[in-house]
Amino acid sequence: MSVTPSASPLSVSQIVRNFAPGWFAAVMGSGVLSITTLALATRWPRIEAFAWGLHYFNLLLFLVLTIPWLARWLVFPQAARATLQHPVQASFYPTFSIALLVIAAQFVAFGPQTGLALLFWWPGAALTFAFSFAVLYAMFSGEHVGLEHVTPANFIPAVGLVVIPIAGGPLVGQLQGSARDLALLTNVVGFGAGSLMYFGLLALTLQRKYLSKPAFGILAPTVWIQVAPISVIPVSLLNLAEQLPVPVANNGLLLVGLLFWGFGVWWVVMASLLTAAAQRRRMLPFALSWWGFTFPLGSFVACSFRLGRMSGLAGVEWIGIACWGLLLVLWLLTLAQTLRAVVSGTIFRPPA
Repeated sequence: MSVTPSASPLSVSQIVRNFAPGWFAAVMGSGVLSITTLALATRWPRIEAFAWGLHYFNLLLFLVLTIPWLARWLVFPQAARATLQHPVQASFYPTFSIALLVIAAQFVAFGPQTGLALLFWWPGAALTFAFSFAVLYAMFSGEHVGLEHVTPANFIPAVGLVVIPIAGGPLVGQLQGSARDLALLTNVVGFGAGSLMYFGLLALTLQRKYLSKPAFGILAPTVWIQVAPISVIPVSLLNLAEQLPVPVANNGLLLVGLLFWGFGVWWVVMASLLTAAAQRRRMLPFALSWWGFTFPLGSFVACSFRLGRMSGLAGVEWIGIACWGLLLVLWLLTLAQTLRAVVSGTIFRPPA
């Protein structure tokens, strides 16, 4: 699709004021692509260099995006707070803290570099809790949210909480004493809160799917967000089990993981069908929400690789490899569209 050039150039002030909280979904998607590519490099060693390139690219991307994100809070705090009160946009604020957790997971995978991983994981975990309370308190205590505002984007605060053990589980094993106890407790609370919150939100979003109009348009890609908690929960559960002071039966955890994974397969197909339907109706315009294709699909790929190797079911891993190919295509397409929109300035303009 073509991007219409903006009528006049944007100032730095305008870019900062209109800087959307969902930008860090690009860091989440790029990070999970780098991690899954590194994992796949054990089968295809030639792509390892590409994985490392993605790793460094994502670190730079995070730095570049953090500057206007923080500047918006400092220079335009009223606009930033207004977004936090929005019934839809507020759910994208936790992408910043989830990006910190994803980068921590990158440093675990590409190393491991424990010190750097902890430097991102601790503030990432703290901010994930903070955003979950801030976003959901605003929704629970206000009367501005209706059924029409319910989309899978509401999963994002819960997704952030269950992402905490992705890097947090392995990092607990590198800590000792009170630091280890605190890290393990943080993982357990985050995982428990996010998992059970997901089940409540699942019922709410399915009600919206049944009883309201389809979320086509710029919200169409959010249907993929459903795949993220389905895929992250099994991996986080396995990571936590490895750090608990009491033994846990791996066979039982594997069965639970495959239960979630099976639902993930179903939802990947459903999300693909709904996305194709939106495209056929020409109701899939480019927006930052396109990055919602990447992290959930990448999480499913990572889950498939982990469960495939644990279970010995080759089909699980091969489905993951096929989805990695789709992830790569969607990432490249979204990156290209994003760069075009940045050059034209349209991505920094508020919707008409």
